[in-house]
Amino acid sequence: MNQAGLMILVAGPYRSGTGDDPEKMAANVREMEAYALPLFRAGHVPVVGEWFALPLVALAGSRRVGDAAFEEIFHPIAERLLERCDAVLRVGGPSRGADLMVRMGAARGLRIFRRLSEVPGCSHATEPS
Repeated sequence: MNQAGLMILVAGPYRSGTGDDPEKMAANVREMEAYALPLFRAGHVPVVGEWFALPLVALAGSRRVGDAAFEEIFHPIAERLLERCDAVLRVGGPSRGADLMVRMGAARGLRIFRRLSEVPGCSHATEPS
């Protein structure tokens, strides 16, 4: 896909199922990031909300996941990103936050993809494991 690539928010679990264990949350981010390269190679601009949220959360003085500084920024930055995105790719397991991004994206009329192979230019791409 060389023309008019999409800006695609990759939405998946961050905290869900981790017990707020930092290593498990980092693994969830890596899982979402695994979709970025195939999306980029297909001509799209991949966006992972944590790329924006986590540095801002730290700058805001967050001491732990779920504290006031975290809540001020984490989902709101993803909501703002949706205003700029063309689509959402929902990946991974259960996640209220990722499902919220899908609902909000659909309400804005964004394209919603549930598999990498559904994204234009990615029909032959293998789902990251």
